Amino acid sequence: MMDMMRLSRLCIPILALVAACSDPAARTTAGPAPTSEQSADLVAPNKAPPSDFTTMKMSFAPVVRAAAPAVVSVFSQRTVRQIDPFFEFFGGGMPRDRVEGSLGSGAIVRADGVIVTNNHVIAGSDEVMVRLADKRQFPAKILLADERTDLAVLKIDINGEKLPVLPIAAREPLEVGDLVLAIGNPFGVGQTVTNGIISALARTEVGAGVGQYIQTDAAVNPGNSGGPLVDMAGNIIGINTFIVSRSGSNSGVSFAIPAALVQRVVESAVGGAKSVQRAWLGIRTKPVDSDIATSLGLSKPEGAVVTAVYPGSPAAQAGIEVSDLILSADGAAVTDDASLAYSAQTHRIGESLNVQVRHGGAVRTVRLRLETAPASPPKDQRTLTGRQPLQGATVVNLSPAVADEYGLDPFLHGVIIVKLNGGIAARVGFRPGDIVRRVNGRAVASVLELADALKDAEVSSLVLERQGQEISVRF
Repeated sequence: MMDMMRLSRLCIPILALVAACSDPAARTTAGPAPTSEQSADLVAPNKAPPSDFTTMKMSFAPVVRAAAPAVVSVFSQRTVRQIDPFFEFFGGGMPRDRVEGSLGSGAIVRADGVIVTNNHVIAGSDEVMVRLADKRQFPAKILLADERTDLAVLKIDINGEKLPVLPIAAREPLEVGDLVLAIGNPFGVGQTVTNGIISALARTEVGAGVGQYIQTDAAVNPGNSGGPLVDMAGNIIGINTFIVSRSGSNSGVSFAIPAALVQRVVESAVGGAKSVQRAWLGIRTKPVDSDIATSLGLSKPEGAVVTAVYPGSPAAQAGIEVSDLILSADGAAVTDDASLAYSAQTHRIGESLNVQVRHGGAVRTVRLRLETAPASPPKDQRTLTGRQPLQGATVVNLSPAVADEYGLDPFLHGVIIVKLNGGIAARVGFRPGDIVRRVNGRAVASVLELADALKDAEVSSLVLERQGQEISVRF
């Protein structure tokens, strides 16, 4: 009798947990009709809770039945030409082709065969294949591959068939502790479902390019990359991307790209874009620590303090000044450059971003109209030739647009090395990312000035900026 009473007490919290699961009978394979909030023919996220709890089992099965058919495996191959290191050492050997493969996961986001996955799953591939949950396999076309966000959008030809779809919940409020499922193909063993909770939100200290990540303890392993992280209504809230582990396998710390950014990239791809246009604010900030909080008269560290504003930028036009404190963007807390940039990335060019700013003792909200980074000075890219130290280096004028293209600080200026094509520059030890400041004591601010300076009879010295430090090189 006592055992039965204990069991009944345990069932109460379990029933509370499954109350958020969706009723599979209430969904069609193509999902609900799009709303005005949804674009690019994506399926609107599910919002209604199940109406009949008596049909529910005490498990995640109803969510899995609805979501799993829209999760796919992604296989890519590329051919790598190489020479046996033994023969290469002696300057001989014939090049041989070697095929490398990559395995990941993906989610169908449009019924006509549009699929989202990770860029690193298909990067450099010669061929991409997609295997559906029902084991059918199709060649895939890459609509868009974005290295910065690590997202790629694929398309398979299904001859008019309507495929099951996972809705993208781009604006769904998330909380730490929410239940989630990760679905994918870890280690190539086949479709696998794991569960966990949201461990943290808005992680900016990890990864690169995205700005913010969702952290979860759901088991994610190699092969899960590109697979969906779904909520208890069967919506995509993120795309699983990477883990933190000393062994290379799941350790309970994995990260997903938030759905708002996923939807932005998918919209770009189905709209015909070959790259993602990123909104540019023209602002640099610094996180507020205890010392800065004290100097600003704050009761606790919050926000990000403005350290630079680019002339004529959206931030400058909105009246933001150096030493202002950025508190939030569209209601989301801002703590550093990454969190502010993420808020901008989730908007289209031409839209506005509402930013809460503390100037002196007053707090106000300003609207920043989002635009692309300006290409000023004009882009001038060329590979240098001739018998001089930078022979074989590809250089380009720095502008906010070029800086955005290469993931650099938009406040940098001058001439930057973006590629080494062999030659003297590679042998001397120059690196991509080096900024050329002076040649024989002569300042250079553009590729044209650099080319003129290198025409001197003999180059005896160069001054570079590398990772914020000046380096003098003599020849």
